[in-house]
Amino acid sequence: SAARPQFSESLAPHCGTVGAMSPAEPDPRAAAPGAATDRHVRLARTRRARAPAHDQAVACDEPRVPLDDVDRRLLRILQSDGRITNLKLAAAVGLSSAGTHERVRRLVRDGAILGFGARLNPALLQAGLLVFAEVRLADMSNAVSAAFKAAVQLRPEILECHEVAGGFDYLLKTRVAHMGAYRDLVAAVAWCLPGVRDVRTYAVMEELKNTSALPL
Repeated sequence: SAARPQFSESLAPHCGTVGAMSPAEPDPRAAAPGAATDRHVRLARTRRARAPAHDQAVACDEPRVPLDDVDRRLLRILQSDGRITNLKLAAAVGLSSAGTHERVRRLVRDGAILGFGARLNPALLQAGLLVFAEVRLADMSNAVSAAFKAAVQLRPEILECHEVAGGFDYLLKTRVAHMGAYRDLVAAVAWCLPGVRDVRTYAVMEELKNTSALPL
């Protein structure tokens, strides 16, 4: 079977200088048992120290919207067809049109529904290449982390960015037209920031599942 494509991108010494992609080399720290674990214990302590108390509380005890069976049916239908008419939606859940409209308004008001939008075809809109990237920072100080987060927000090619626990710090989900466009993106977001240590790239060969629907 074909090996999964994995690239390790060397950080250029100067902003805008693009380094060559090469097969990923093993992390030298991997040879030391517990090195990665110790590093992330230290990072976790740093993050907890700088995180506001209310942020930690939210992470441990997220607010929940009370839902009954009718609410769940409404949400399942709206996830699959956000353009369904209120009349058809009411018939599907067995409520009056007015009652259905009020329930949907309440779900929006309570935050269970964040919004409605169209699903676009990336292959037809110059965004056919899906690439994930692992980003590791030299440190997780407030200044370095803030600079990276600000750079991420400026690039529409970055669809998602998550701070994670594990062997790296951030996971990016990006969509671009081709690998050259991705390299330009990495150069602008990562190589120009002094706090980024390395970036590992994973180009998607085939999408086996792609959905934003939540299990209800």
